[in-house]
This record gives sequence, structure tokens and C-alpha cells, in this order.
Amino acid sequence: MSVVAVFVGVFAWYALGRLEGLGVNVLIAFFIALALEPIVVWLVRHGWRRGVAAGVSLIGSIVVVLVVLALFGNLFVQQLIQLVQSLPALYEQVRDWVQQQFDVALPESDDLLRQAFEEFGQDVASGAILVGTTVVGVIFAALTVLLVTYYLLAAGPRFRAAVCRWLTPNRQEEVLRLWEITQIKVSDFINSRIVLAALSSVFTFVFLLIVQTPYALPLAVFTGVVSQFVPTIGTYIGGALPVAVALTSQGLPQALAVLAFIIGYQQLENLYFSPKVSARALEMNPAVSFVVVLAFGAVFGALGAFLALPIAATIQAVANTYLQRHELIDSHMLHDPGTVGTDEKGKGNGRGRGKDDGGPARRRRKNREANLEAERTVDERRAEGVE
Repeated sequence: MSVVAVFVGVFAWYALGRLEGLGVNVLIAFFIALALEPIVVWLVRHGWRRGVAAGVSLIGSIVVVLVVLALFGNLFVQQLIQLVQSLPALYEQVRDWVQQQFDVALPESDDLLRQAFEEFGQDVASGAILVGTTVVGVIFAALTVLLVTYYLLAAGPRFRAAVCRWLTPNRQEEVLRLWEITQIKVSDFINSRIVLAALSSVFTFVFLLIVQTPYALPLAVFTGVVSQFVPTIGTYIGGALPVAVALTSQGLPQALAVLAFIIGYQQLENLYFSPKVSARALEMNPAVSFVVVLAFGAVFGALGAFLALPIAATIQAVANTYLQRHELIDSHMLHDPGTVGTDEKGKGNGRGRGKDDGGPARRRRKNREANLEAERTVDERRAEGVE
């Protein structure tokens, strides 16, 4: 039995390793289904059959993506090609600037290209085969994600019923309420990230056009996506590339202007756009979200880093909805000197100068409001007879 257990464990470990790609595709499909679920529920509420509503919402989202790609894809590809072609000239400018400022001799671009061809030139044939295999794999993964997303959307109630058959009636009620509240909050979180990324891309694109920075569209899209899906430092990483391109292709004044815009827009987003768009979404601690992105990126690569925030939002939604929290004791260790300590209900303990304790209390308040809003949405759906 010990030998059999060892072989079974080895086989299970091997199988899990081989199924990693499928698991990631299913996870992507799950979060896409969460994001599209409000559209499906709205269509069902207006008399559509769930299967038809799931197909229409999924196909409609694909059509929207294709329309956006058709409108901006050609310009994006052209500017991206121009950016790649101009990389040697940009490198020479950076090389001359570094040599003048720091007296450091960097290798010439021709030497770097020659070295790259010497190292990787023999693998051109195998690289072409690898690219072809990768394209086929991407197409297969996309079809897998689309099919799983459709089945999750179309069989939502039946899937939940299959899960609940293994639970007692009391547990079923708890799980279903938790499921719906989590679904609402996670879909709000994902949609808010997408909206904020779109706003950031549009404003950045318009400003780069005004200052006539080249490759405005790809730089704006890069800035918008990175700033929203890489927490804490995403804004600075996304803004570094436009600043570098403006510095090397236009000069110091334009680079400073782009830098000032990035900083100014970040303040506008934090003070106005984000509170409006994310009113119902969960707010996570920046340090926790940053560590989550690093952890998932280290384990699952770039795709894991992209999915880290929705997964963290799911975990936080479950914790805020299901786990019980207690009032805080009165201690000087729970607030800064001269500020009001707050308990879990957001009430001051009467000490200090009457000021709020800042980020943690505001974050708890927003998460608590998101919980209440989601619960009200669930109650409204049940009152209207939406199953």
C-alpha cells in the first residue's frame, strides 16, 4: 500500500503539472463569466432564456472587442512597427547621453545585433516552429476559454444546484447568498478596473497627441492597462515608457510635460474618477495587492500577475461576507497619536483631535458599504423574482 500510495502521488503531481494550462484557462473563463453575469441577469430579467442571454452577452462582448481592434488596431500596429524600427536610433541617443554624462561607453547597436545573431541565429528554424506552435496553442486556449465561459454563463443556476446538492439546506442558503454577493462585488471590481484603464488610456492618448509625442496610441494603451492592473507602482511603470520616448525623441521639456501629466492625472484619478467608478467595488490595501501580484507572477508568470487582483478580490469578498469581525479594543497601538481611533463600525472612540485615522478606516468603510450594496442588490433580485 505504501508503494501504491507513492506511485499515486507521483502520478497526481505529474497530472497537476500537465493540467496547469487548462486550470489557468478555466480560471480566466470563470472571471470573464463573473464580469458578464450582470448582463445575463439583466437579459433574463427582461424575459430572455438564459442560454440565449449567455450567447448574446458573450458574442456581443467579442463583437465590441473586434470593433475596437478594427478601429484602432491598424493604427496601433503601424505605430508599434515604427517604434520597433526606431529602437536602434533611440538606443544610440541614450548611448551618447550616457557617455557624455557619466563617461561610460556602451556597446554600439550594430555590435549588439551581431552578437544576438551569433547567439540565436542557429535557432531560427526551431524558433519559427516554436512560434507556429505557440499560435496554435493560443487559438486552442482562446476557444477553450470561450466555450467554458459560455457553459458557465448558460448553466449558472444548474451548476450552483449541482454544488448545493452536497450541502444541507441551511448550508445551501449560506453558500448561495455568499456566492451571489461575491459575484456582484468581483464583477464590479473587474468592470471598474476596465473602465479606469480605458479612461487612463484615452486621456493619456489625447495629451500625447497635444504634445506631439510619437507612438501615442500604443504608449497610451500600455499606460492605461499597466496603471490599473499592476497595483501601487503600476502608474509609475506605465508612465515611465512615455516619458522615456518623449525624452529621447523630443527633448527634456516634452518629457517633463509628460511626467507632469502622469502625476496630475494620477491625482485626478485618485480623487475623482476612482471613487466614482469604484463606489461599489472592493478596495484593497496597496501593499497587500502588490505582494499578491508579485506572488502570482512568480508562480504563474505574466498571466498570473494579471489575474492576481481578481483572485484577491474574490478572497476579500468571501472574507468580508462570511467571516465574523469584532470590535477593536481601545489601545494607542491601533491609531497614530493625535488621531481618533475607530472601531470596526467606523465610530470614533472619543480620543485625539477628532480626525479620521486615514486609509485603513476609509478602506474598511468602503468595503463595508460594498457589502451592504451587494446585499441590497441580492435582496432586490429575489424580491423581483429573478432566479
